[in-house]
Amino acid sequence: MKREEFLKKGFNSLIGFAAVLPILDACKSSSVEPTTTTGTTTGTGSTNGSSASNCTVTNSETAGPFPTKVPESLVLKDIRSDRTGVPFAFTITIKNANSSCAVLAGALVDVWHCDKDGYYSEYGGTSMQQQNFTSVHFLRGRQVTDTNGQVSFQSIFPGWYQGRATHIHVHIYNSAGKSLLVTQIGFPEASDSAVVAVNASSANGYTKGMSGYTYNASDNVFADSIATEIGTITGSVAAGYNLTHTIVVSA
Repeated sequence: MKREEFLKKGFNSLIGFAAVLPILDACKSSSVEPTTTTGTTTGTGSTNGSSASNCTVTNSETAGPFPTKVPESLVLKDIRSDRTGVPFAFTITIKNANSSCAVLAGALVDVWHCDKDGYYSEYGGTSMQQQNFTSVHFLRGRQVTDTNGQVSFQSIFPGWYQGRATHIHVHIYNSAGKSLLVTQIGFPEASDSAVVAVNASSANGYTKGMSGYTYNASDNVFADSIATEIGTITGSVAAGYNLTHTIVVSA
């Protein structure tokens, strides 16, 4: 769903969601790599981009009310800052629909998501997010795709907030800085999924549970286009989770 449509259909459902805590200096770089975890939870996501015959440009989605303001200052692999939560690593592969789904090296990939309580850095002091976090930058980062078309980040498992399913925002640019796609990554939601396991556990401060959660099918952003946007997740609450996902752009 594009931004203008989101604003018509879904913006009001976000009003009133509350706040979050501060963070570290996000301008330092980090060499922390996503850790390999094992566990009992698996959730299979989209197969889009797996071959030249299965290669549809991933749906565009709104950047939302909280896009990263100066992404070039956040060249980070470890985007946790001072946020605590269930360990979570994710790897995104970027492929080019105009080259039979060949991997796209040298692309700029910006990511951002909320913390375990559903709050974003860089914003606050408004009806959208009452607590003020305008001067901090947690859970935001930028990487450049390698020769495999991949970027990886170390984070914490995202929380959720009113009107939205669990998600990660992604903005992809070519090497010259031209915007190629703004999209989002959704999460599997089966009864044994990571979303359910994390929110049912109260581990590491996830206290909201699933009561009031908006599932993908009812999410104003995802409801019309989730098929190419679900990531694949493995791991457990105790060991942490890994997400992998392929995004197809037109470059």
